[in-house]
Amino acid sequence: MNSLINLDDLTFKEKIKNENELVIINFSAEWCGPCKIMNPILEAVSREENIKIFRVNVDDSPNLACEFGVDNIPVTIFLRSGNKVYQADGLKSKEELREKLYELK
Repeated sequence: MNSLINLDDLTFKEKIKNENELVIINFSAEWCGPCKIMNPILEAVSREENIKIFRVNVDDSPNLACEFGVDNIPVTIFLRSGNKVYQADGLKSKEELREKLYELK
């Protein structure tokens, strides 16, 4: 994997319904400082760990943010077969994300 895949209210179900493996969804916004810091971390994890990471802009997709109960950003949610298995609120380091990935795999 080499980049984050953008999702919105329209593409979410189509992209996620076919995912049976563990995937990550990151909820963020363009204006969010911690989100900007986290983007290269997520890109590195996606590349190094060969995992799909999806990004949802909460300003463009408020319904999706509401559906997942996202009220602060960034929020990183781990899904398996479309079901939430873990949620990490706030800025996370590459090591923290990797640790959780290894635990959930």
